[in-house]
Amino acid sequence: MLLGLLTLLAGIGQRTIWAPSETFTASLPANAAAAPLTVIDQKLRTLHGGTVKISVQGDGNFMLATGRPDDVSAWVGKTAHNTINGVSEDGKSLQVEHADGDATAPNPAGSDLWASTENASGQLDYTWTPPADGDWSLLLASDGTKAAPASVSMTFPNDTSTPWAVPLMVIGGLLMVGGIVLALVSARTKDGEGRDGGSGYARRARARSQAQSTTKATMVAAGVAAVVLAGSGTAAQAASPSPQPSGSASSPAAKDGTGSPVLLEAQFRRILEQVSSATDAGDAAKDAAKLADRVAGPELEIRTQNYKIRSQVGSYEPRMPVRSTKLLTTVITSDRDWPRQVLAVTQGDGNVVPQILTLVQQSPRENYKLMETTPLQPGTTFPNISRGGTETLAASDKTGLLYSGEEAMSGLADRLTSADSPFKDKLVEGQSSPYIADTLSYQAEVVKAGENGNFSFTHKVVPESTVVFRTSDGGALVLGRINFGFEGTPKAAGDKLSIGDDAAALAGGKETSTGMVLSFAESMAVYVPPAGSSDPMKLVAATRGLVGASFK
Repeated sequence: MLLGLLTLLAGIGQRTIWAPSETFTASLPANAAAAPLTVIDQKLRTLHGGTVKISVQGDGNFMLATGRPDDVSAWVGKTAHNTINGVSEDGKSLQVEHADGDATAPNPAGSDLWASTENASGQLDYTWTPPADGDWSLLLASDGTKAAPASVSMTFPNDTSTPWAVPLMVIGGLLMVGGIVLALVSARTKDGEGRDGGSGYARRARARSQAQSTTKATMVAAGVAAVVLAGSGTAAQAASPSPQPSGSASSPAAKDGTGSPVLLEAQFRRILEQVSSATDAGDAAKDAAKLADRVAGPELEIRTQNYKIRSQVGSYEPRMPVRSTKLLTTVITSDRDWPRQVLAVTQGDGNVVPQILTLVQQSPRENYKLMETTPLQPGTTFPNISRGGTETLAASDKTGLLYSGEEAMSGLADRLTSADSPFKDKLVEGQSSPYIADTLSYQAEVVKAGENGNFSFTHKVVPESTVVFRTSDGGALVLGRINFGFEGTPKAAGDKLSIGDDAAALAGGKETSTGMVLSFAESMAVYVPPAGSSDPMKLVAATRGLVGASFK
């Protein structure tokens, strides 16, 4: 009975005073090397299952950013940094690896790579929750020049299972019951001896009976205990948490983000709002400097010249505004190399028709910038493209396509230049959106009406601007810039050529006796059918803007 009581108390103690803590906390060692950046490896989030909490203390302002492991690694680049990637065996210290490199980095705040950021001053308590499926690492930094906070602790879920608690309580109870049974048997035996009168034979018989009863009781108790112990192994195994996948066990695709869209929907909306705000500010002030953070390439050139013309010609039409709402669709690549291209189709205030916005991120530490705005042609339909992350192709890649991106843009340029282009029947446009027809008609009329001048026109592709997205049907949407050149030379000495007020604002005059050159940037989008199709290519979106005017 005493043994049973002690065993029972031992089982109860495992559930009470000796029960393990529900969590344990590991801290960054005090002797960890200082570095401007600290990476918290994604595998720590699932190292022990359950929710991980992070506490950071530091001087001044700092931030904790969430990003895909490959994005965090790309942004860190060659900068010196620490990587927290494990926990010591005793569970008290975080394991950290130091990598030497550049002493400073740009401020990571505001990078488009981060799915979310937490900003703090002095103290931050953070519950590590992934923003979406897949692996996510954390980046801790001050401003890139100062050392990242060195006081970091992480609280993990602990294994609170006590597989021996119930078996010990059951065994203790059985032993106590067995003790009571033995006591009763012993008492009855003694009572029988007193009534027998001392017969030696009877005493021996009762002794044998007692021994048999004791043996049976002991065997029963031992058998029950053995069954309970055998069952406890199974119970312990079932009660222990199932193994959680760690970063080292993750598939390569999950670890580096391959196959995942380069932006979450919330990221894209945030970027689009910033692009829209920058263009609104530039348009309102007619100041291209306000565009620099979020606009580049053809769109920056076109709007810069548009502002210059409008400052002298009040009637000149402004560029179509860029809106982040109404967002009709997004096209986000799953190709994780740089440069990265994404599209948005919006139709907000001031957008007569939906407008394709082409945004490009040239490198990890640069943000996305608006490269082109291309209004959809009236009556056309935007191709169906997977919103879960689509493939981008090199301009020269013809895999699965009727034409490569290069061929499509070259065919369009030739189609715009010559009415007898070999691509006349291979690249068509809608009846209600005659951009090509109007361009050819305009060029023919200028030549016909130019009594005092000889005129020529060229349309040349800008190869580096071509972007190709795979569509859901196996075809592709090709976007890019074509330079439209318009040259004129007087026919005879003394003849003069005149240009419009818009071109005059850039050329510095309205008439020339030596010749003139006008330059337009054409932003275009063409749908290319999949290989084997008998359908022609289709012009999806098009616009042009005057970017240059000069006299020879």
